[in-house]
Amino acid sequence: MINLEINSEIRDKNAAYCREKKILLPTFEMMKNPETIPDKIKESLKSVGLWEVNPLNLFRITWKNKQKDSGGQFGGVNHIVLPPELTGCKATIIMLSGKWFPTGAHKVGATYGCLIPRLISGQFDPQKTKAVWPSTGNYCRGGAYISALLANHAIAILPEEMSQERFDWLKTVAGEVIATPGCESNVKEIFDKCWELRNSGENLQIFNQFDEMGNPLWHYNVTGSAVEELVNQYVGADENFAGYISSSGSGGTLAAGYYLKTKFPKMKTAVAEALECPTLLQNGFGDHRIEGIGDKHVPWVHDCKDTDFVIAVDDEKAMRTLRLFNEDKGRSLLKNEGVDPELVEKLDLLGISGVGNMLAAIKFAKYNELTEKDYLVTIATDSMQLYGSRIQELEQARGPYTTGNAERDIELLQSLSYDNTKELTYYDKKAIHNLKYFTWIEQQGKDLQELNAQWYDHENFWTKTLNQADEIDELINDFNARTGL
Repeated sequence: MINLEINSEIRDKNAAYCREKKILLPTFEMMKNPETIPDKIKESLKSVGLWEVNPLNLFRITWKNKQKDSGGQFGGVNHIVLPPELTGCKATIIMLSGKWFPTGAHKVGATYGCLIPRLISGQFDPQKTKAVWPSTGNYCRGGAYISALLANHAIAILPEEMSQERFDWLKTVAGEVIATPGCESNVKEIFDKCWELRNSGENLQIFNQFDEMGNPLWHYNVTGSAVEELVNQYVGADENFAGYISSSGSGGTLAAGYYLKTKFPKMKTAVAEALECPTLLQNGFGDHRIEGIGDKHVPWVHDCKDTDFVIAVDDEKAMRTLRLFNEDKGRSLLKNEGVDPELVEKLDLLGISGVGNMLAAIKFAKYNELTEKDYLVTIATDSMQLYGSRIQELEQARGPYTTGNAERDIELLQSLSYDNTKELTYYDKKAIHNLKYFTWIEQQGKDLQELNAQWYDHENFWTKTLNQADEIDELINDFNARTGL
């Protein structure tokens, strides 16, 4: 369970601080259903930019922002629908779009889920304590942004090989930016830096997305609710919601799948990873180019018992599809091949990990022989807004993108096979769970009893924890009342 024990002295101090800074906090209910946000706040948002460092943007931590860079209100769940004409599989794939969150990625929601329970309970003092945000990309950006909204000093940690766009923006909002060796596969180096900071004697708290239960709790409640809404919107009475697919990453986004199983018991949850670093599929290791999904370990917050498939995606196929979707020759040929031109113009809503998730969903569909009556849901964490430099690098390395390249890449996409897809048995799931021991017990000092509880006491460890949102909302409402705002 997330610790919600109240330190009344620090809580009241935090409420006074938020009163001074004019900071109100949204509840989980508001993030799921922004129509419940007070009208006064909605009116004030009409003059606020989506990425602006303004505390009002806390109320834009939702999948339902209008697709505007400034002044937007709220609507339906942001998503696109990928039909068979594009994907080459018979099933329809629905992708949630994270572009329209502040910072351009949904990870800002996970950071809110981690920090706010400590703020409102008085376990974190934003005036004295630095917030450390270790990440393989978007999570530390989201954390630095939340800290900036609270006028709190943030330390952002991410691998040095992440896209330049991430670093350039982070420097504008974070108090400190630390680049650790390697790429998105090098998670241990991030953990090592966290231990170095812990032992430094500084007043800081580390919000590690890989072990903070606020991360999956946010996705279980907010992302899960958003997907449920789309399933009810699209899937007819004689049709089938077959599965939810998400990259491994921190393990947080997978929690939407755990929620969906409570609503659609026949659906399956699949976890995607890079074939070049097949940690879950083969207990393997390596480096890859699908940015931000982190690997070489099993996140503490990944419920292995509630995961049904592992699907490894070749990062070369992801990079080639990325060019196909974003180069003029590629888009032109897709239109000529019968893909809706309006959809083609929206394919930049898929960042690199979004493309990887789409490829995993196609492989899931082909493995399970899904038909025109089946629907899948997956996630575009971010968009090409964060990866323009990668397209330039690909052109420098491989030359201009030609019609011939586009023809080969369309064929590659539509002939994708279900290779490196594994349907997990009970003991396959347990084998993945057992890998947590080496990272979390031996290296990170977690409690072995807690690890065993994840597997043997599933109801108490997972279900009760992920259903704490209502209790947190009560504390948020109480905290907001104490600010007097």
